[in-house]
Amino acid sequence: MMRRRLQCKVELDLTGALPDFPVNPEVRETSWKVAPVPRRLYSRYLDLGDVSPANTDHFMTALNCPVNGIQTDFDDGHCPTWRTQLRGLYNVFAAVHGHLEGVPAIEKAPVLMLRPRAWNMIEHNMIVAGKKVPGPLFDFGMLMFHCSKKLIAAESGPFFYLSKLEGSSEAQLWNNIFVWAQNELGIPHGTIKACVLIENVLASFELEEILYALRDHSLGLNCGIWDYSASFVNKFGHRPDFVLPDRNKYVNMKRHFLKSYMDLVVHTCHKRGAHATGGMAATLLSSKDPELTTKIVQGKVTEMQAGVDGFMVYDVRLVPVFLKVGGKSSTSNQLTCLRNDVKVGPFDLLEMPSGGVTLNGLRHNIAVGTLFIYSWLEGKGHFNYKGSVEDSATAEISRSQLWQWIHHRATLEENGQTITRKLIQSLIEEFEVEFMKANSAHFQSETKKEQLRVAADMLEKIVTKRDFPEFITTYLNQDNAFRIYQKQWELV
Repeated sequence: MMRRRLQCKVELDLTGALPDFPVNPEVRETSWKVAPVPRRLYSRYLDLGDVSPANTDHFMTALNCPVNGIQTDFDDGHCPTWRTQLRGLYNVFAAVHGHLEGVPAIEKAPVLMLRPRAWNMIEHNMIVAGKKVPGPLFDFGMLMFHCSKKLIAAESGPFFYLSKLEGSSEAQLWNNIFVWAQNELGIPHGTIKACVLIENVLASFELEEILYALRDHSLGLNCGIWDYSASFVNKFGHRPDFVLPDRNKYVNMKRHFLKSYMDLVVHTCHKRGAHATGGMAATLLSSKDPELTTKIVQGKVTEMQAGVDGFMVYDVRLVPVFLKVGGKSSTSNQLTCLRNDVKVGPFDLLEMPSGGVTLNGLRHNIAVGTLFIYSWLEGKGHFNYKGSVEDSATAEISRSQLWQWIHHRATLEENGQTITRKLIQSLIEEFEVEFMKANSAHFQSETKKEQLRVAADMLEKIVTKRDFPEFITTYLNQDNAFRIYQKQWELV
């Protein structure tokens, strides 16, 4: 699978070709539906996202929330040190088996939507036949072996999110894994259910094929703005006609390429009887800013009007807000909204938004990229910054844009200054100094200061490399220097 990914990327680079919808009449021109979802998944209206089970307090708070599900996240919102991995797995086990005090029994708690790591991640602490185990197989295997029977008895799983798939062959691989695991554990075929996160532009051309591959095990598809946008840089970033403008100013779900993507996901899912869910509201609620709350609600209402069956929020304080505006949608779904008006072609999915680069956008991406690496050094997978929760998805788009703007010598809107390696280096140094000064109480120790300096240095290396590192998490997970620092400071 990984070789196929590499081969596809090389072919795109050498030929300059663009993806297209496959000619596949057996799937696209025949009538079929995914298998019906279990009772507890009939409504997918509101989930909590980015809930790392290694963060015990937040995980327990989520289990007490009146939401439909919890994205129990070993991927974007989680840092997979050995300690956090085992703590997260243990907390899931404890919740499922009723060993966590102060939370409902698993059959009464929100459904756990278990999200193993993506295929780019390796588990360094387990070796089979001389090879390190792929992270998603380690997570999936542990969760299935220890929790599946109890989840089945409680009508609560096992249910999964599948991250960063690049096409239907990868969905078929997961389906084969599901079938094998069910046979090994004596579980009826089709018990495992999974929602695929469409986070890669190539996957958006194979939505029907992805659903078909998982048709006995499907929970539909999910849209996510930042990983999906970053995948354009991943696949086409060296091409000047695929330069993404300032994401805070010019990239949102109203832009044509993202609106087309969401519309196509909704249309395809509902055509095949599957749920289509939207992304996560990452904003942290401020009671002093009612306009911000209104803006968040309006954004998600727009997604609901497009036909999505639900979405995620991070801040538990947003839950009562959305339950008030949900109406019937909070207890049902929109599978009858077929969106037959949707006519999306290849160029609709590939049309880049117009716009330039601002100095504020440049500084914001530097801050998010640096602080994400800093958080990983502390063994944390997400952090709060300027009123939003940031995780690997926002770190990916941030560092991707920095690399691309340097590579293509983009210019600033304010003064026409060219974005160079030297400019990025100076802005990273400036951020480091200013952030330490603004948070002086946190940076009393030399260890904390050194952590931020290391993080800033690593971001600079990542965004100034000649070749684009495919995933920031892969780079950090496999960089020996980073892992030595991380282990050293985790022990401290």
